[in-house]
Amino acid sequence: MFNKSLFNFLVLFALTLSSCSAQKGWINLFNGKDLNDWTVKIAKHEVGENYANTFRVEDGVMKVRYDGYEDFNFQYGHIHYNKPFSYYLLKIEYRFVGEQAKGGEGWATRNSGAMLHGQDPKTMLKDQDFPISVEAQLLGGNGTDLRHTSNVCTPGTTVFLDDKLYKGHCFESKSKTYAGDQWVTAEFLVLGDSLIQHILDKEVVLQYTKPQIGGGSVINFDPKVKEDGKRLTGGYISLQSESHPVEFRKVALFDLAPYANDKVKLEKMITKLKAEK
Repeated sequence: MFNKSLFNFLVLFALTLSSCSAQKGWINLFNGKDLNDWTVKIAKHEVGENYANTFRVEDGVMKVRYDGYEDFNFQYGHIHYNKPFSYYLLKIEYRFVGEQAKGGEGWATRNSGAMLHGQDPKTMLKDQDFPISVEAQLLGGNGTDLRHTSNVCTPGTTVFLDDKLYKGHCFESKSKTYAGDQWVTAEFLVLGDSLIQHILDKEVVLQYTKPQIGGGSVINFDPKVKEDGKRLTGGYISLQSESHPVEFRKVALFDLAPYANDKVKLEKMITKLKAEK
């Protein structure tokens, strides 16, 4: 006799196993509860000081807010995960909301970013504006202009595009514009100092190679830390506060370091991850 209840249970169990298999190996950098695994560094403030409660967790979401600021006053901030990584796939779900803080610069409207291969926040000076890092820039549409997201910017670093040294500060991806307050899922495949890909909707919208320390666009850094020419094989991940409210409901990472020395296994794992829904 057909047992419908048993059948439904087995289907649910199979789906659960499938889901667990797909998620195995993922690390939730943001746990949805608190910021205990993160270190805040805001320009004009000491490392660890979360000035005006800029970074906070509400309703299971990491929020960046400026209601405690009288004026933004170039107080660029970053919240750094406390462990460095070298080979990984990073997945971020973000959205821009509300109005820009008073005193924020025009270019910073609906502007944030995920900093890759960043310096240790403990080595940043009090008045340093950005960590030396490779920025995966996140931009929201303004309702009027074409505005690509998942671009690359280079605060204190350089990268190679099409095997040529890129000497500008920001290079745009080929993404579409994501306007309004919609949630956007951005992925970043980082393979040491060999390759970085920016991925949206399963499409690689930008890729570059040979990230290294160099160039400008960072103010008030320790010269001992900025070793121009040093290849960036790993570093810290951080999220920005650049004057526009932004929210992050997911920050997850699949650590690919165990596969770094086996090209075949690495490629198989990357293919598997990219195929996951």
